Amino acid sequence: MRPTVHDVARKARVSLATVDRVLNQRPGVRQETIARVEAAISKLGYVRDLSAANLAKRQAYRFAFVIPEGANSFMRGLEAEVEAVKQHSAADRTEISIYKVPPFDGPALAATLDTLDAADCSGVAVVATESVAVRNALARLRQDNVPVVTLVSDVPAFQRDAYVGIDNVAAGRTAARLMGNFLGGRSGKIALVAGSMLVRDHVERRMGFEQVIRIDYPRLQCLPVIEAKDDNRLVQELLSECLEAHGDVVGVYNMGAGNRGLIAALSGARKERVVVAHELTEHTRRALIAGAVDAIIHQDAGHEVRSALRILKAHIDRTALVAGQETIRIEIYLNENLP
Repeated sequence: MRPTVHDVARKARVSLATVDRVLNQRPGVRQETIARVEAAISKLGYVRDLSAANLAKRQAYRFAFVIPEGANSFMRGLEAEVEAVKQHSAADRTEISIYKVPPFDGPALAATLDTLDAADCSGVAVVATESVAVRNALARLRQDNVPVVTLVSDVPAFQRDAYVGIDNVAAGRTAARLMGNFLGGRSGKIALVAGSMLVRDHVERRMGFEQVIRIDYPRLQCLPVIEAKDDNRLVQELLSECLEAHGDVVGVYNMGAGNRGLIAALSGARKERVVVAHELTEHTRRALIAGAVDAIIHQDAGHEVRSALRILKAHIDRTALVAGQETIRIEIYLNENLP
């Protein structure tokens, strides 16, 4: 049988009320008594039933996910994963709300964050844009003791409770290694496409990519970044102009979204260009199969959503997380290993 609070009280030689105060970190318990209760918990292997405790306290979790709106396939997939979790969240007294904001719009994101407070929100997961207004809004949430998790793109200048996403510098370095090896010693230029240099994930991917190209593939030259707002039409237009202006482009790295525009710009072009992009979607899958794209760097949106929820709940309940469970891994897909 699993040990109970009664077993803990007997082992620690204290009352049930004292055990309850220690478990809920309430004041009025001497430090030596706390140590005795915690030692009893450890020796007995007692695991608290948080669902039952929350039910008894009528505690509900109320979480807000703030994500960009628009046609970005990865963000729509992220939204779908949040919706999927919502379908089963009532069973553990969890309410999830989704707030959508214009992409790369710091003031709009800050305004949405400013509508959230501790009175009706237990925690926030946000795909962040780097701006002073956003940092100030996040700081206000922290002052109100609302835990904050940055999702997919981080804001390092802000002391968030956790970042949930891939290591984007490593992702950029991985893309560069694939690009350099696929090109096999050829010389030429690489076109770089991003959504915006105002989001940390794109900044870090560029930094990692250029580090590896500069050091290990000196015959390759990175062109200035094309900022196309993850907009398919703009990606197609600006990348097409770049390819016209530079006849010696041998590789294209898209570190953001807008892959439909990328594919359109490259259609009919000579295939000796190597193309690396991010996120396995319906469109990039077809492009991999057709040979229009050579490799995809991917992250698991479902894992990120579930991880964000686990981290927020652990922060509220003051419980430990399983080591390694919240690490979001960089996945590489080629035509040969599509799931």
